[in-house]
Amino acid sequence: MKLYRPATILVGVLFVILGGITRLAAPDQVHDQPNMIAVRGSIGEPVKYGGDSTVTVVRMKVAKAVVEENHEDKPFETDGVFVALEWDTVRGAKAPGNIGATLTADGGTVYTPIGGLTDSGIDFPDPGFAKTGSIIFEVNPTDFKGLKLILRPSMFWNVLNTYAEIDLGVPSEAVAQQMVDEAANEYVLRNSVVRVASS
Repeated sequence: MKLYRPATILVGVLFVILGGITRLAAPDQVHDQPNMIAVRGSIGEPVKYGGDSTVTVVRMKVAKAVVEENHEDKPFETDGVFVALEWDTVRGAKAPGNIGATLTADGGTVYTPIGGLTDSGIDFPDPGFAKTGSIIFEVNPTDFKGLKLILRPSMFWNVLNTYAEIDLGVPSEAVAQQMVDEAANEYVLRNSVVRVASS
């Protein structure tokens, strides 16, 4: 019986690790996993998420400060700009699970929702109902081109998960600069509202 030397085993382990790193470096291939459905859409378009539920980014607003509705705290301010995405979710029969939302720009920067705001986030109501709300991100004004909202399950309990990418319609640096220049002084973050879903 022939025994393998430790150096041979080490080289084999190294190739396995390099293969994993290469796969992570090519994120397009990650979404080819059989347990991950990748869906893409644009602003104003309902996107299927987690089976028969939908998420729609209704509009995007840019502001220099954020004020919470019915709160007397001072406004949230930034040296950059706030991007507020107003959304509408409709819950189907199957539970879509919790959503982890990030914002990405063409340059590769990833933004997470800002903390400290009570009603900022994306979630689903009970089956047969719809919900509207907003999610807020703090963004570098020079890194606006190609903004996309990325939605992933925050927990992987489901056998089949959804990865959603929603294009927010910032096709060029000129459009990005115009949006930043026209940023409102304040954005009012309103409380989310639940209603019966229309058929």
